[in-house]
Amino acid sequence: MFSTKLSVVPNASPLAAAICALSLLIAGCSSTPTVDRTATWSPNKIYAEAKDEANSGAYDKAIPLFEKLEGRAAGTPLAQQAQIEKAYAQYKGGEQAQAIATLDRFIKLHPASPAMDYALYLKGLVNFNDNLGLFGFISRQDLAERDQKSAKESFESFKELVARFPESRYTPDARLRMNYIVNSLAQSEVHVARYYYSRGAYIAAINRAQSAIADYRDVPALEEAIYILYKSYDALGMAELRDDTRRIMEKSYPNSDYLAKGFKSVDSPWYKFW
Repeated sequence: MFSTKLSVVPNASPLAAAICALSLLIAGCSSTPTVDRTATWSPNKIYAEAKDEANSGAYDKAIPLFEKLEGRAAGTPLAQQAQIEKAYAQYKGGEQAQAIATLDRFIKLHPASPAMDYALYLKGLVNFNDNLGLFGFISRQDLAERDQKSAKESFESFKELVARFPESRYTPDARLRMNYIVNSLAQSEVHVARYYYSRGAYIAAINRAQSAIADYRDVPALEEAIYILYKSYDALGMAELRDDTRRIMEKSYPNSDYLAKGFKSVDSPWYKFW
């Protein structure tokens, strides 16, 4: 029978001997290989397991299985499917940056994929925030500090989807979300203009309201933007600009409540489409 015998260093202290023994134990443990439970699985079995984990909400378990499948089925449609489903699992698991990176890689590597419309739609969803601007408006938060970068990137993804795949099943919803984003961005600008007006910063209010009017068309927020211009010119004693703005408002919004009642709160949000 094979055996080993540890040699004992003469005059070694008990502490040194203990450290030596612990080192050997750690070395032995570290050499134990990690068992890959998927080693004997077929690609279809890996996919089925990943789908089951994702469907049960265990995205942290689904993601490594999809990654395993990408390598195991490389160069096949199943690998593409795994990649895009991994992006969805990352999105649902709260890993926004990782999901965007996965989708960017998919879009770059598979430009002719039949799933390209879904990839663009999912990228738009990852960046989409259905509380954009309006949550802050309702809660009276100052939106001057809100980051609109993700919203604009979401809009660009939906815009590309609509342009390239007008008949896609995802296009109608993308159009609604684009409309929501535009309205929300405009409302954010107008809310900031009102914020400045309420604090007596009339020049800043005018600049922000004019920016909203210049950048957006046919959105509900423009009615209030024009009213803010009117009130700011009035507060600054700029009578000619005030009167011109009032005439524009009366012509554009003949039934406006702003001229009759002033500023109002948002009681019935217009922005929910789903």
